[in-house]
Amino acid sequence: MERRIEFQSEGETVVGTLYRPDGREGPLPTVIGAGGWCYTKEIVLPHVARFTGQHDVQFLAFDYRGFGESGGKRRQHIDPWAQIQDYRNAVTFAERLDEVDENALGAFGISYSGGHVLILAAIEPRLKSFVSVVPVVDGYASLKRDHGEVDFRLLENELLEDLRERFDGGGGTKAMSSLTPHEDRPTWPFPQAYEVFKVLKEQEAPLHEHWSTTESTQHLLSYSVFSFLPRIVERDVMMIVVSGDNITHVDLEIDAFNRIPSPNKSLKVLPVGGHMSLYSDRRDTNLAATHAAEWYRSTLSARSQHA
Repeated sequence: MERRIEFQSEGETVVGTLYRPDGREGPLPTVIGAGGWCYTKEIVLPHVARFTGQHDVQFLAFDYRGFGESGGKRRQHIDPWAQIQDYRNAVTFAERLDEVDENALGAFGISYSGGHVLILAAIEPRLKSFVSVVPVVDGYASLKRDHGEVDFRLLENELLEDLRERFDGGGGTKAMSSLTPHEDRPTWPFPQAYEVFKVLKEQEAPLHEHWSTTESTQHLLSYSVFSFLPRIVERDVMMIVVSGDNITHVDLEIDAFNRIPSPNKSLKVLPVGGHMSLYSDRRDTNLAATHAAEWYRSTLSARSQHA
């Protein structure tokens, strides 16, 4: 069963979908999830919800402010801390619903939001169980590798020029990805990402827009989860990564995982076709969703007073 929900986040209306297993009554363990760079709630999240529902765990997916169906005067602007605050406001909304067991709340994130989930594990005590899929763990390190030394220097110059323009009331936009990254210098210079998200927009996520403010990329270069990881002590954390990932970089992700001191953590390295196959190949999406659902079953269901 799907139900449209709305809640307020910092004065703006956030829109989401609550996926509840059919035929269940009373409060259930609940996972709160949002997407990555320029995603809307229709990308990946409904497929994860389908698998969590098989274990009587409901899923609340939402659009960040400025994206999809949610409000927000500044569209397509990605401020990671604003997005993390949207997660926390979603928690406050969820814990007040009669159909939600507030003692059994979890979070899901993929790519950029995979990093957000690790930060939430450090700062949000109401959440107990976390799944982070192919997370961005260090924006600067990732983009420097992704663009290469020469293009990265040019990207930095573009961001500096945009900073000057914003001082005068301007500021530009940047493509998420493109077919000609050396010419366009999108945030993520991978033609495959452009092709995959083009199909997703046509088939699943019509409100997806493949661009952001240029300032968003500047925020990304200051983004890192590493200072938060030592604080993840009494949390249940699963990280799902992809062997050979050249977008968010599996070695950086595994380094982050190894720095989490919590004894109840799990790492899954999927032997699939790459970062983008989690979006383009439903078998790979389902494999990641299966691991996530089983993790929530084993961690959240045990906490639920209504199981």
